[in-house]
Amino acid sequence: MVKLNSGYDIPALGLGVYLVPQEDAATVVYNALKIGYRHIDTAQVYKNEHESAQGLLKWINEGLGKRSEVFFTTKVGSPEGYDHVVQVVNESLEKTKGLEYLDLVLIHSPLTDKEKRIASWKALQDLKDKGLIRSIGVSNYGNHHIKELEEWDGLKYLPAVNQIEINPWLRREDITKYDLNLGIQIEAYSPLTRGYRLKDPELAKIAKKYNKSPAQILIKWSLQQGNIVLVKSNSEARQLENFEVQDWELSKEDLDFFADEYYVSHKAWDPVTYQG
Repeated sequence: MVKLNSGYDIPALGLGVYLVPQEDAATVVYNALKIGYRHIDTAQVYKNEHESAQGLLKWINEGLGKRSEVFFTTKVGSPEGYDHVVQVVNESLEKTKGLEYLDLVLIHSPLTDKEKRIASWKALQDLKDKGLIRSIGVSNYGNHHIKELEEWDGLKYLPAVNQIEINPWLRREDITKYDLNLGIQIEAYSPLTRGYRLKDPELAKIAKKYNKSPAQILIKWSLQQGNIVLVKSNSEARQLENFEVQDWELSKEDLDFFADEYYVSHKAWDPVTYQG
């Protein structure tokens, strides 16, 4: 568990449902909860909030666990200002009706202007104060986006998390250090490099050394950095493999082996550097 600045605990390993089809999402979430996952991450733009919630509710209704045991996150698709954010969060609450509350709501990206980002954050603060959201945060924010919140005279709550793409070849140490110094926890998405580096020969050597899969090594690397890590798979077998990273550790030598190369998808799309 990781303690958030909101006072709530979040499981360090979560299941993301990006690109999980609507017709599969309920089953994917249900199976993950049976395996042991207690953290589900969806978003408005994924178009599977309702189905993901249904998977959780099925797990609860079958007596397999309680709502309070699972951390459920969604994200505002576009931070278009106060009224828009209030409207779409209420839509998310309706789509996930039965869950009673949302554990965490994030602004999905900074890709708008400063005025709208600030107004959107004010909306999340007010929704949190009303008890509809327990924690609020951001995704894909660079240091300058966080700083504009710090400097806003209406700030009541700093983000609980900043969800950004991180892997051993894309460490984002400038962002992680800045955020952690403020008490903002880091959530790492795409820890498996979206598959681009799973066949890396040096990664294969480390995986062989520990008798683990390359995916398990990458997940463990991120967990040992102190990140909250989001993994994604529709396959029950792969979900189980990704989950089995709890009872072993990488040595310091192996943690430090990888070189930060500013690699993978951000060459094409890097919202943390957005200046608008």
